[in-house]
Amino acid sequence: MTQRSARVRRRLVPMVILLVVVTVGLGLLARLMLDFSGGAGAPFTGGGLSGAPVDDGEIPVGERVSVFDVDRAAVANLDPELLAAIQRAATDAAVEDIPFFVTSGWRSPEYQARLLSEAEQLYASAEEARRWVATPDTSLHVSGDAIDIGDFDAAYWLSLNGARYGLCQIYANEIWHFELRPEAVTAGCPEQYLDPTHDPRMG
Repeated sequence: MTQRSARVRRRLVPMVILLVVVTVGLGLLARLMLDFSGGAGAPFTGGGLSGAPVDDGEIPVGERVSVFDVDRAAVANLDPELLAAIQRAATDAAVEDIPFFVTSGWRSPEYQARLLSEAEQLYASAEEARRWVATPDTSLHVSGDAIDIGDFDAAYWLSLNGARYGLCQIYANEIWHFELRPEAVTAGCPEQYLDPTHDPRMG
């Protein structure tokens, strides 16, 4: 090996390693952002990690639940006005062949507590877990005032058109999470919080 080729090799190796690290990192980020859409489900936006009961609002990973499936607790226990708004939006989106699926809706306090415990184990940090999962006392899912929508196309469609129905994305880090803001129909959606830890309601 010549001196020149050795120098080139020394320069290329770190660049290749950096490229691999960046690629893996982007892949993991994409997985976290897109998995909620119904394939595997994001860790804390669709079904829980256990994937067992449904009467507490849990939707097992990979199960398709329509916003019209009012026989499911996750849908039936939503605030009636929120449910009506999401159903109107889903009806209009269907014209464009974009189906809406509920990845998470109403949750029992017990289910919410389990999700929070799982998040704390996953992130090994209560502070980081709170960026994704609220406590049972503060969760808008427990009160029936929040819904998580998949697939990605549906969540994206709703992020662009939701204000017409009073439906707003609340957190910048949760593109699937929507809440009812009736004033958005005329005034537009409020500025998003970076994540739930910046939401004063979560205090």
